[in-house]
Amino acid sequence: MTPYTKTALPSKMSFLFNNIPKFLVFVDIVIAIIYTFILTFWFQVSNVYLFSALIVGQAFSLWMALTFLYTIWDMSYMPEGDDSFSEPVDVYITVAGEPTNIVEETLVAALAMEYPKFSVYLLNDGFVAKKDNWKEIEDLAIKYGAGCITRTVPGGAKAGNINNALKNTTSPFVAIFDADHIPHKDFLQKTMRYFADEKMAFVQSPQYYKNYATNYVTRGAWDQQSLFFGSILKGKNRHNAVSMCGTNMVIRREPLIAVGGMCDTNIAEDFVTGLMIHKLGYKSTYVPEVLAEGLAPEDFLSYYKQQLRWARGSLEVLFKYNPIFSRKLTWAQKIQYMSSASYYLSGIFVIMNAIIPIIFFFTGSVPFLISTMALAIVFIPYIFLLIYSLQLSTNFTYSFQAIAFSMASWSIHVRALYELIIGRKSGFAITSKTAIKGNFIKLVRPHIAYYVIALIGLGVALFREGLSASVSTNMAWVLLNVVIFYPFIKASLPEKESKEEAAVVTTNAYALPKR
Repeated sequence: MTPYTKTALPSKMSFLFNNIPKFLVFVDIVIAIIYTFILTFWFQVSNVYLFSALIVGQAFSLWMALTFLYTIWDMSYMPEGDDSFSEPVDVYITVAGEPTNIVEETLVAALAMEYPKFSVYLLNDGFVAKKDNWKEIEDLAIKYGAGCITRTVPGGAKAGNINNALKNTTSPFVAIFDADHIPHKDFLQKTMRYFADEKMAFVQSPQYYKNYATNYVTRGAWDQQSLFFGSILKGKNRHNAVSMCGTNMVIRREPLIAVGGMCDTNIAEDFVTGLMIHKLGYKSTYVPEVLAEGLAPEDFLSYYKQQLRWARGSLEVLFKYNPIFSRKLTWAQKIQYMSSASYYLSGIFVIMNAIIPIIFFFTGSVPFLISTMALAIVFIPYIFLLIYSLQLSTNFTYSFQAIAFSMASWSIHVRALYELIIGRKSGFAITSKTAIKGNFIKLVRPHIAYYVIALIGLGVALFREGLSASVSTNMAWVLLNVVIFYPFIKASLPEKESKEEAAVVTTNAYALPKR
């Protein structure tokens, strides 16, 4: 086992430098179980339907908390590597209409990587995707002496693009980058060393967003990512259950071919392909070091579509490829895949918990009879310890905005589940690499409706019984949801232009055209 050292990490990548005492994790597990037990068996039930809904939601929360704590129990494991291992690599840069200047920057960086034997290819899907710049991409490859594989027969979206390239190249390993993910010079040196183990099938590195500070959406998107690419994937190393993430990774060709190439029947093609490879008994590794830098969605519409695609793809894994029934996975792998996929069910329980105090406002019904003080005594230690562990595991990089984005995404999760149940087809939509300007408040109508209904309900409750203890408790519960939903609503609004940006726009608007 080779421990990763602090000195190997760039200072700005603090999300990768995390450590949490096992004693604290153990206490957290115990407190979470005790809290659930008290909530379920200790208090006097009032409305059985509300109580059942609350307990089901808490059971799901317990599942997510325990699997998270199980994952981060030990994040130090790394397999042995061999720096002398240097088999040939085909480097794929997937392109489907992204701006040519962005593709060029990635191509130049890929060609500059330091490694003995590799070839770089632009996988040009612009023609089949009917993008205007598909010919420019071919010219770009010629300009820099790279390969270009332009598909003329569509199918399978990004997975189909990669599978087509597999037929036209021969190296035993393939590295894959999205068009905007710029590899560092040492990317192949830092990843290929683990393939000295013949059972190592794929090596994943972080999907870091270099534009995280651009605006409110990019910050929220990155803060969410920091948890997954920080503690969670580091913890999955120990269980040989690393999630394949579609970019910034290297795959051994043999197992990839053995599972039929990248899965082209699911919009989370990377996640499913990784699952299939694990089922064959191969290994995976996560390298906790930023080796490539990409772009976060810069507007709320692109963020919404990206999250919807991930939610839909992961839920399909849960219902169509359920890992729990696979005899070829270890129990640790089953738990890891189930935990990752079932995260996208959390939205159902977030809105279910948010509705319970609203029901009280209008009807006076409550799940159980308990004093506010008694509830606080059991709830506060539980939630405080869980949040503290979450913060420790991310080196305090998981912000309130990230928590708010995650919880307020319940509308996305519910929509993804609904579309899956009714069998609505979903296409693979590439996340825009440039900001789409506009007002996207229609995407948060459910949250605004919650605000309005809560306000009306509060008026009803106050009229019925005044500012009673029950009204105060449920009002606090609703207020918490209002605060958590607010960053999501704010992100949907158009950003105000700074005076400098407005001046540039004005200047350009009145500038004379060049002769």
